[in-house]
Amino acid sequence: MSDTPRPDVTTAATTRVGSTYRVQVRPGFDLDATARLADHLADLGATHLYSAPLLTATPGSAHGYDVVDHRAVNPELGGEAGRQRLVRALRAAGLGMVVDIVPNHAGVAQPAANPAWWDVLRRGRVSAYAGWFDIDWDQGRLLLPVLADTPDALHDLKVVEGELRYHEHRFPIADGTGAGNPREVHDRQHYQLVSWRRGDAELTYRRFFAVSDLAGLRVEDPAVFAATHAEILRWVDAGEVDGIRVDHPDGLRDPAGYLARLRAAAPAAWLVVEKILEYGEELPAWPVDGTTGYDALAAVSGLFVNPDAEGDFTALDTRLTGHHTSWQDLTHDTKLAAATRLLAAELSRLAALVPELDREETRAALAELAACFPVYRGYPPEGARHLAAARSEAGRRRPDLTATLDAVTARLRDPGHELAARFPQLTGAVMAKGVEDTAYYRWSRFVALNEVGGSPAHFGVSPAEFHRFAAARQVRWPASMTALSTHDTKRGEDVRARLAVLAELPQRWAERVQDWMSRAPLPDPAFAHLLWQTAVGAWPIERDRLHAYVEKASREASASTSWADPDLAFERELHALVDRMYDDPELHAEITAFAADITPAGWSNSLGQKVVQLAMPGVPDTYQGTELWENSLVDPDNRRPVDFAVRRDLLARLDGGWRPEVAADGAAKLLVVSRTLRLRRDRPELFAGYRPVPARGLAARHAVAFDRGGAIAVATRLPLRLALAGGWRDTTLSLPVHSVTDLFTGQVYSGSELPMHDLLSTYPVALLAPTDSVEAAP
Repeated sequence: MSDTPRPDVTTAATTRVGSTYRVQVRPGFDLDATARLADHLADLGATHLYSAPLLTATPGSAHGYDVVDHRAVNPELGGEAGRQRLVRALRAAGLGMVVDIVPNHAGVAQPAANPAWWDVLRRGRVSAYAGWFDIDWDQGRLLLPVLADTPDALHDLKVVEGELRYHEHRFPIADGTGAGNPREVHDRQHYQLVSWRRGDAELTYRRFFAVSDLAGLRVEDPAVFAATHAEILRWVDAGEVDGIRVDHPDGLRDPAGYLARLRAAAPAAWLVVEKILEYGEELPAWPVDGTTGYDALAAVSGLFVNPDAEGDFTALDTRLTGHHTSWQDLTHDTKLAAATRLLAAELSRLAALVPELDREETRAALAELAACFPVYRGYPPEGARHLAAARSEAGRRRPDLTATLDAVTARLRDPGHELAARFPQLTGAVMAKGVEDTAYYRWSRFVALNEVGGSPAHFGVSPAEFHRFAAARQVRWPASMTALSTHDTKRGEDVRARLAVLAELPQRWAERVQDWMSRAPLPDPAFAHLLWQTAVGAWPIERDRLHAYVEKASREASASTSWADPDLAFERELHALVDRMYDDPELHAEITAFAADITPAGWSNSLGQKVVQLAMPGVPDTYQGTELWENSLVDPDNRRPVDFAVRRDLLARLDGGWRPEVAADGAAKLLVVSRTLRLRRDRPELFAGYRPVPARGLAARHAVAFDRGGAIAVATRLPLRLALAGGWRDTTLSLPVHSVTDLFTGQVYSGSELPMHDLLSTYPVALLAPTDSVEAAP
């Protein structure tokens, strides 16, 4: 059964979303290129293509999350005709489709490309689209932060063909206001062009996080919802889309109301939301099928991290930086900076909602509450508890604000107060910018844990904890997505898997990195540790990719340099260090040798986390290209072209009977991915439950296994320590059935106690199914 590439196909769309394969459809890889993948995805075992946003985006957009026209498919992707060709190709291959939508914001970087935004700029408050965007019209003209930060920037304005032009930027001119010189014309408009530096502090429209090129949409308005969702829902109604992924629901004014409306409009669709849950947080009882999988990512990745190494890495971090770093204090400070600097305009808008209080004290109180808020956003009924926790911690840190904190908190507890409706939109942005985009790049104790949806302070996940998580998931959210890599992860899954190996040899890593840092120093030791971990995790990595990564990562950290004010001297030292990794023969050889030493254990972790993720409760996603080893870093590195021809050829060899070694070609991972996805597709009844399968013996802690109701996944954890202790020895796995077949090797096993050294003699993982079900497969 495992060698069956795909089932018989018909012209009907697949409706049950069994597994997805994410493709970053973009101008360089359009709808027709995606259509040509249909046979490969079907052969792999996926049931659905999972596409990046398809609606018309800002011209040249590499990601599609900056939609400018919700009425049509992006012409740069192939337009409606290209989408129809894709639908036909998917149906011919027996596949369905899941689409990504962006309800929270729209792209406004090029106003002329967005008809609604253009009309608002031209007509102001009387525009038919003025209600589409979350604009504070009481603050006067709409500020657009596009000018250079020079006193004479407006001198470069021109009037060309009835438009106001500033270099490459184009803006409309209101009727009857075009007379006079460009500066006079500008002063009559409904908008005001200002320095780019003024945006964070003075902007008068809600944004996506701190991105002024993405203006917030008011989808809580039924008319706006209808206009921005009509095309997507048309595809759903036509049976051309089976699932919808909702981007960034935390940014919406009323996520629960929005999702209820979306569910009513698409009652049969598989709906998942990009909701980032903090450690231990539960998804609200929304009318959705689950999240996009970051909660599963944290649980699965943590399973392969040695929790016993936490003390060693904490001590190493202290030695390298010269001080102890508290994750709680660091994230408080980075979140407070995000609230008061990057999101200062949003903070001021909230403070203005309580004019009876002192404005500056109110801003300080709101910022402190946001910095102390323990999750991205509070939702009933847990939201009250999170607000209480934030109030308590804010009072501890700022006792001088006690009276204002009390007054503000009272209003936040009033569901009818405008502040209570808007403050949650701020806390999500503060968490994302302060933690994901800053603290994750500053706290380098052990960067394998610095991942979206993760908890860097929670060092590893025990098998018992994982089993509790997976069992609860099977009961509460059995159709929630699982993922190991996405377009937003900070590192690819195989980079994290290799970095997890460092937790098995903390002393050796400490000696190695301290030696490298002493010979090739950087003024910022915390960032240097992040760089060295990243290098060995992704090695061998092309020089230009590592240069691009360190520039982005160091500016995100905002410690020694930043996006707003780059420290070019520091960045020269940083790039010189990267070059030395390649140009210093001795250093290059040492990095290469160290990476080579930990790579086999990293491969074991990669295969282990992959079979766990694909087989556990939920709908597994495979991010483009990750069916082989993949050493991507943060975007845009993870949007590099994928060599699908290599993947097709290797899969064909596997289907011809080849059983590869675990080696650099990654074919062993392709074997795990394809056989697990095919079994899920062809025998879904074997994945209808969840029960831990116990291992017994001296090495039992190194095994993780579970029975999904017939299919049993087995993985090795902490492989270096396992080998050091003498291997599996007497360890056995207790099987619930008499005869099973390993889908990866074809080996048949009988008996109730299976020796682990026998089961995992070829690969560090296994996928077992009842032999009679395998023999009965088509």
